[in-house]
Amino acid sequence: MVTFNNFFDNKNIVLKDQLGCFNVYEHQADLSVTPGSAAIAYYMKEMNVRKRQILCNLQGNAVKIQAGAMQWTTGNIQMDSGVHSVGSFLGKALKGAVTGESVAKPIYGGVGFLMLEPTYRHIILVNTADWGGGIVLDDGLFLACDNVLQEQIVKRNSLASAVVGGEGLFNLSLIGNGVVALESAIPREELIEIVLENDEIRIDGNMAIAWSPSLQFTSEKSTKSLIGSAVSGEGFVNVFRGTGKILMAPTADGTTMRTSNGPQQQSSSGLGAIAKAFG
Repeated sequence: MVTFNNFFDNKNIVLKDQLGCFNVYEHQADLSVTPGSAAIAYYMKEMNVRKRQILCNLQGNAVKIQAGAMQWTTGNIQMDSGVHSVGSFLGKALKGAVTGESVAKPIYGGVGFLMLEPTYRHIILVNTADWGGGIVLDDGLFLACDNVLQEQIVKRNSLASAVVGGEGLFNLSLIGNGVVALESAIPREELIEIVLENDEIRIDGNMAIAWSPSLQFTSEKSTKSLIGSAVSGEGFVNVFRGTGKILMAPTADGTTMRTSNGPQQQSSSGLGAIAKAFG
């Protein structure tokens, strides 16, 4: 028998979200500080930079996690590496190389608890049934999921569209009905959920972090001509068409916009402005 003291009754560790077997706990403050780090820890707490962990309560089911994410387990829990042959390893290595995910995603199943390592990123729980039975993820977003979800690699329409759209050529897609835990640089409170019904949306840059597999995803010129796209300053944009959902970040990685997107100081001379425009 295992008893947990100073965890479930710890006021500094708060349950923030729960879906399926996944429980998201947040450390309200970093208490193990020194005089030299106390000020940093204080401002981190005030700006919502906090450690977060997932506790999986397994009751005969199984979950798949990012390699190296396990912190501890208790109970009758078995681990399967997911790699059973050289061919299996090579196939997973290829998938990992093109999606930015780990080569193998260990599977933990049984009856007991599985705790994942803490992260300062935001943990977002998603029910894929609400996304049409699957979800496509941006690179590096996967943290854990129900083992009933099947992994697929989604290829962009062309290499050119991937390069000009600021995205990778491949994305990880999880198919089926289950729960996915996303490790996001952007909190859920800032993410915008876009619902398309036989329509389209154009997004400049790789702000879409997840979308329904039913959507057609391409990169296209912002206008009908290359010259028009160049003059507008937008170039190519990512286009989503069809029916489904999109999670879009209003900023990249929680930072301010790129300098090139901000207001530009005008030159004091007309010739200087012309030279700057064409230089």
